Amino acid sequence: MMIQEVLELFQFVFVVVFSIFLFNCVDYPVLFRDVPKGNKTKLTLDDVVFPPNQCVSNMGLLSWSIVIISIIFWILRAIKVVYHLFQYWDVKAFFEIVLKIYDNDLENVTWHEVQKRLREVQLEQQMCIHKRELTELDIYHRILRYKNYMVAMVNKSLLPARFNVPLIGEVVYLSHGLKYNIEMLLFWGPWSPFENNWHLKEDYKKVYKRHELAAALAKNITYVALANLLLCPIILLWQILYSFFSYAEMLKREPGTLGVRRWSLYGRLYLRHFNELDHELNSRLNRAYRPATKYMNIFTSPVVTVIAKNIVFVCGACLAVLLALSIYDEDVLTVEHVLSAITVLGAIVASFRVLIPDEHLIWWPEHLMNAVLAHVHYLPARWKGFAHTRAVRAEFTQLFQYTATYLLMELISPIATPLLLFFYLKHRALDLVDFYRSFTVEVSELDASNQSRLTSLTLLHSITFCSILQVAGVGDVCSFAQMDVREHGDPSWNNLPPPSQAKGTPPPNQNYYQVF
Repeated sequence: MMIQEVLELFQFVFVVVFSIFLFNCVDYPVLFRDVPKGNKTKLTLDDVVFPPNQCVSNMGLLSWSIVIISIIFWILRAIKVVYHLFQYWDVKAFFEIVLKIYDNDLENVTWHEVQKRLREVQLEQQMCIHKRELTELDIYHRILRYKNYMVAMVNKSLLPARFNVPLIGEVVYLSHGLKYNIEMLLFWGPWSPFENNWHLKEDYKKVYKRHELAAALAKNITYVALANLLLCPIILLWQILYSFFSYAEMLKREPGTLGVRRWSLYGRLYLRHFNELDHELNSRLNRAYRPATKYMNIFTSPVVTVIAKNIVFVCGACLAVLLALSIYDEDVLTVEHVLSAITVLGAIVASFRVLIPDEHLIWWPEHLMNAVLAHVHYLPARWKGFAHTRAVRAEFTQLFQYTATYLLMELISPIATPLLLFFYLKHRALDLVDFYRSFTVEVSELDASNQSRLTSLTLLHSITFCSILQVAGVGDVCSFAQMDVREHGDPSWNNLPPPSQAKGTPPPNQNYYQVF
């Protein structure tokens, strides 16, 4: 929403200014009493903060470089926000004038009602000149164009990168920074395969140009990787500062937060249905959260549990004594490092308590996995009957990761993103070109004046092949999003053999077991 984007601009300014202030305007020797400040027993802010002119003189080349880069980035971001402001204003006018949905109704109106009104208006005003009636599928195709591509690529293992790490095993890496760069390269960037928001460049549909296009795409990926590499120090510093400001207070208050699980970015793409909006995905994954957490928690190690209990006992005893002494006499808190000890001990107790299983825990992995499946709707078929194994748990961890793992991935993203772009995505350029040619639905273009009113979002998601279809008034979409059960569905859903099976190609969904 608009207010969030505006506040993010102010948040960016705050982080930069506050960081510059902390590094250049605070007299830390005086603050830590390494240098005496006269005969004062109590310090004031004026004693530990330099005057403005001294702050500026303390700023070195690095600080000024950060300020200049930040100003340039902020201006570009502000231009983008202003552009979005005009878009949001058009959407607001469209909702109020055409759909008769006003601001005070937005909180209570359902998506079904919005679709219903949109279809009624189409019959009255013919916004889409190529079709008399709009279907729900037409609307979803416009909104989720890029996301459907992305979902298909993940399901076909084209994205994201997978690699083996010693002592850890297979790692599937996808951070917000890497995802942003992939979307820029493949969807909305100036050199992306898309000519506009709804139409793929014609060259990508010509098989004889595949190598030429792959070389051009690989070159663009290389340039983006080099740009990320040059900006790596600045982005890394930003990630560290932003993560510290965002999570430090929460970790002090609730140290066990790092042990809480969340759906990974990869999991949100892997488990996403075609033509599924964000709020629909969130609702489904939120329903699956509790059984998924219970499933992950039943895997316990007796050795780890015993060690965790003893650590919690020892640290908890020390913490209890310090708290009791501080209650008895608050002067205890003025003793050097007592507050630090209380904070560290509390964090250790909360962190290791996560490793201690619930005493009422029931070992029922297959039942819990089926409970998860009831909401996520599909999981690898090889998991069926093996939910009790460590191998299945390790694979499920890729979808349902610790918050600590998520933060670590985001922190190393400035370093990992240019490497993965150069050493992984660049070498998949030909596969990406083939994917677009094979899995693109070619459609008649909408009238440009009407099309500009609709937001199109699309992500990659398949690699092997896509069929080119004609869908009037929708634009180019991924063929999987057509929901063609005959072409892409399981053979058991149709008495007639699907075309893909007739060609000797196994159905694309045979690797999943599903619940409907």
